[in-house]
Amino acid sequence: MSAAPAWLPALILLSDHGGDWQRYIDAVYAVFNADFVARRSYFHGRKVLLIGRDAELVRGKERRFWHCVSEGRIEDDRQPDLRRCERMPWMRPVIENDGDVAVDVWFETRSGSCVRPHLWFNEEYLVVLEQLWKGDFRPITTLHTFRRHQVTKYRRRRDYWQKKNAARRDGA
Repeated sequence: MSAAPAWLPALILLSDHGGDWQRYIDAVYAVFNADFVARRSYFHGRKVLLIGRDAELVRGKERRFWHCVSEGRIEDDRQPDLRRCERMPWMRPVIENDGDVAVDVWFETRSGSCVRPHLWFNEEYLVVLEQLWKGDFRPITTLHTFRRHQVTKYRRRRDYWQKKNAARRDGA
């Protein structure tokens, strides 16, 4: 990875909390709370909000928080992902610095009309948002893309979007 931009905070490490999981997850949550609950975050001038089920508390923390720091297909059986936890301080800065050359941004459409911006920092950390019907956004998840197949998959998706939109701009 190249030199980190000045706007990128340090990681939160489990070792900095004496290996105590509860102290650690509380510290990780404090960042999420400060960035998305206690104050507003913005993407393209629009609010990033926790709405509906995203704001429901699960084990004392918002459901969306758990989704951003864990992995697994079954919602109630997701397992903590230390790499996602470590990078929680990056989530808001990546969203708010989407114009930086280190952040690739592309938009995917799901289910016909659901637009999901993808913000990929240095091909290492992916933030996925979803546009709400009033134009604001909600956080969907984050991902630490350190596996080769993940990087290949997201490069392909990013490159496809860029090529498709370049063709539109060129009138093809």
